Amino acid sequence: MQRDAQVVVITGAGSGIGAALAREAAKSGAQLVLAGRRAEPLAGVADALRAALPPILVQADVTTPDGRRLLREACMQAGGRVDMLINNAGVVHTGPLSAMDDRSVEAMVATNLAAPLFLARDLLPMLRRSKTPRIVNVGSMFGDIAFPLFAVYSATKFGLRGLSDALRRELQPEGIGVTYAAPRAVRTPAAQEFDALVEPFAMKLDAPEKVARRIWRGAVKGKRTIYPAGAERLFIFVQQFLPRAVDNGLVKQLTAFTAREPAAQKQIPQNRA
Repeated sequence: MQRDAQVVVITGAGSGIGAALAREAAKSGAQLVLAGRRAEPLAGVADALRAALPPILVQADVTTPDGRRLLREACMQAGGRVDMLINNAGVVHTGPLSAMDDRSVEAMVATNLAAPLFLARDLLPMLRRSKTPRIVNVGSMFGDIAFPLFAVYSATKFGLRGLSDALRRELQPEGIGVTYAAPRAVRTPAAQEFDALVEPFAMKLDAPEKVARRIWRGAVKGKRTIYPAGAERLFIFVQQFLPRAVDNGLVKQLTAFTAREPAAQKQIPQNRA
């Protein structure tokens, strides 16, 4: 690798936002370390990149110690320095909490919250070797506005937002920046999990390329947080100062959804481990 090339680590890089982030980072000439659970999608992303440097691909489950070890070893292969760690890997299962099985809960907690925490800890020595180190945690608007039928997912993203705030304050004296990005729903394969909820809850879905471009540009500029522009920011303001109004609006949408013909209730997404 080129000695002056930025080393950018992206988890969940095989599809969706992660793949789009890889394309954005490749434009900068960065040395990419791309991690994902499946080898074939990672290889497809790598083949499509017009990268100055061949990406280092890591087939690994970052929720496991062995998976994180493989990622550390890949970073050593990239020179033992990490300039940007993008914790993007995520899992979503939706539906009533009463129907959520243990495996689905554990998968969301492990992937959405515990893995970013452990990776920040494990790669911190390599981040300290960078002149411009940054951790980017990809959260969600569900980490600010908690929707019914997204209880566990929202809990993990609220936790990731708190982790980001704490780490930002903890690592600031060392010059390590932390960015929390909170996109709204994105048109990715994972979004199929909540297809039946998009219309009833008036969700707007963005293209992963648009989201990745906003996240990458914000991270490069050293932004503290990255949120979508428009009504969503107002919604957060209302949540903070008029939470009952948000409660009433979301409960009304949920009630209307579940009061449809009996077939509609069957459309409530159930968890899939």
